[in-house]
Amino acid sequence: MCGAPEQGGGLAGVDLTTQTVIQGQVWHDGSPVAGAYVRLLDATDEFTAEVVTSPEGHFRFFAAPGDWTLRSLSPVGRAERSIAADVGLNETTLAIA
Repeated sequence: MCGAPEQGGGLAGVDLTTQTVIQGQVWHDGSPVAGAYVRLLDATDEFTAEVVTSPEGHFRFFAAPGDWTLRSLSPVGRAERSIAADVGLNETTLAIA
């Protein structure tokens, strides 16, 4: 069983002055993709974490500040995006072509 928290929802109780949060949605053809796997890879492309998107396509990671790659995998396709995350909330979208 995965220990990842439920995706989506608010950030109540999270101190965004000390935490680095990377979150967003996975989309395909104008609709969110539920059940997609989103992987977090570090600056050397090493696997760090993975979560499954919520029914609304949301994902969230708590990470260290730095350069990260997000990679989504789903039956409808794949998407990838690099992000330079700072302390605070870092939002992005993964669009499957």
